[in-house]
Amino acid sequence: MLKSLVAASLLLALGAQAAGQVNVYSARNEALILPLLEQFEASTGIDVRLITGGADELVTRMKSEGVASPADVFITVDAGRAQRAKQAGVLAKLGDQDFLSRVPAPYQDADNEWVALSLRARTIFYSKARFDPSQISNYADLADPKFKGQLCIRSSGNIYNQSLTAAQIEHQGDAAALDWARGMVANMARKPSGGDTDQIKAVAAGLCDIAVANTYYFGRLAASESADDQAVVDAVGMIWPDQSGAGTHVNASLAGIASYSPNRDNAEALLGFLLSDAAQTFYAEINHEFPVVTGALPSKTMRNLGAFKADGLSLEVLGVNNPAAVKLMDKAGWL
Repeated sequence: MLKSLVAASLLLALGAQAAGQVNVYSARNEALILPLLEQFEASTGIDVRLITGGADELVTRMKSEGVASPADVFITVDAGRAQRAKQAGVLAKLGDQDFLSRVPAPYQDADNEWVALSLRARTIFYSKARFDPSQISNYADLADPKFKGQLCIRSSGNIYNQSLTAAQIEHQGDAAALDWARGMVANMARKPSGGDTDQIKAVAAGLCDIAVANTYYFGRLAASESADDQAVVDAVGMIWPDQSGAGTHVNASLAGIASYSPNRDNAEALLGFLLSDAAQTFYAEINHEFPVVTGALPSKTMRNLGAFKADGLSLEVLGVNNPAAVKLMDKAGWL
């Protein structure tokens, strides 16, 4: 029912569109972005052609294709990746689009080359049976020596951890951020491995007492009909870090228009669609990310986690600080 309502409301909002196509190069998992693209196609009659791959791979492809590139829209999953696309020169100026006024300034590129589509928070998960959550209130606490051998987290090659570190550099400075990263390494329960879901499951399985992961991974587990997934959800709790300080670190999925887009009008229509209230709410329901547009509702699963104060740091800073973050993590011995 929700899907049909979304399609109907978007058809009314967008009106009749000229026939044609739009070519999307996306670093998002196809299963996560395809439902929305199908909605857009059904609502407008514009044929969506989707190519998925790693963000760096797609940027390299667009750069090598040059003026002959068929790419119209580039979608990626982290501000660091969007910054790399911008630096590679494969994104065009978005121009003065109405949909940009719907997105808060921290979630847009200052040079008008990309815009956030959805938000996720990087939070702390803990074992309800083995860990007292009052011991941790911020990211800095994760590096406290008293938690030696208790932390599960992904590798330094993970872009989400790179962005978290980039935020620490911005807030604390290089020296303090390096001390923090070294403390994180010292507290790891195991060599970093697996994805965010694996970190949450590791807490439930007793492999560690605390873990760092994006909220939507927990949301997927909570919405699952699997008894095993529900057992994981029941076993772990979540902490919103830095509520008395800068706020919980947030990142985003983002999009931009390709430099040599052959279907510019359709590319603009697609971005407008993705930032409509209906599409934002629909996407929140299926993927449990937070809408970037004020007023669109998160999923019930995410609402059940409670309200939180988000870090107001510009996403652009995460991309700018990414090279320094990678070097710092390597220096700290974060594998």
